[in-house]
Amino acid sequence: MTRKNENRSCAADMGCCRVESVISVDERGQTVLPKEIREKASIHAGDKLAVISWEKDGKVCCISLIKVESLAEMVKGMLGPVMKDILEQ
Repeated sequence: MTRKNENRSCAADMGCCRVESVISVDERGQTVLPKEIREKASIHAGDKLAVISWEKDGKVCCISLIKVESLAEMVKGMLGPVMKDILEQ
């Protein structure tokens, strides 16, 4: 039996996704993340979030936010072994 990767992001396993809240976009294109979502995600003033989008038939159908440090760890996890192999050659 394969061991579940402890470092996988929630986004990698779409089974965990759910509607947490509905938010509005104001006339300047800004939104507010509700306090309870910020608390659950440990998002604090000054944190950087990456905006990730998925397209279907040329239109964005899904937008997701990922903390930049989490995204960096995911990229390192994916590219680290590849870069190590390349550098060892």
